[in-house]
Amino acid sequence: MKTTKLAIATLLIISVATSSCKKGCMDTDAENYSSEVKKDDGSCVYAPTITLNGAATITLSVGDTYTDLGATAQNEDGSSATVTVDESDVNTASVGTYTVTYTASNEHGTAVATRKVVVEINQSTFIADWDCVSDCSTTQFPVDGTRTLIAGTTSSEFIIDGAFTLVGGQISCQISGTTITVPSQTVAVTGGDVTLSGSGTINNTGTEFTVDFTYDNTIPFIGGTGACTATYTKQ
Repeated sequence: MKTTKLAIATLLIISVATSSCKKGCMDTDAENYSSEVKKDDGSCVYAPTITLNGAATITLSVGDTYTDLGATAQNEDGSSATVTVDESDVNTASVGTYTVTYTASNEHGTAVATRKVVVEINQSTFIADWDCVSDCSTTQFPVDGTRTLIAGTTSSEFIIDGAFTLVGGQISCQISGTTITVPSQTVAVTGGDVTLSGSGTINNTGTEFTVDFTYDNTIPFIGGTGACTATYTKQ
């Protein structure tokens, strides 16, 4: 019995000693990392390291063209690895946040990196000619027709130039995402003034926006007060 107990104790001591000095890879970034290893023996191996060219997040105006900046990959020994790019998720025709995926592989494993592409409505979305149709009065608030939109003095402002048929004027508008705000303002036009305000939205493709206006037109004989809705479609 004593011999058996001694043998068991000896085996336990050997097992503990063997476990306590188990060698291998202790780097959690390595492909062959082991949580059971107690001593690093320099055997760690790695998938390639991918480095993006340019910023990790790119912001575009809806309708812009996305041109990928690419990426490079390097193995642990300094040699290059081939990078595969997948930009199929990106849709610059519509507002959203998209992902470009980069992969690189070697005999030890595969690495993955991503770039975020944010497509948004911003000032440049509006800078164009737009066709306007509305239920507004053709004398009190004549906004129907082709209107040119130009940049304002800040990145969140655009201006409807030649806002009113025959009498001209400019309407200042503020943008925040897809929301449009027309702050209260008085527009000097031929024959008088038009005080107005409004709010609206633009669609996710940046091709059409609608504004609900309220107004007070002081032009003698043809002026008046009212509310109406105008829809602008990009040419």
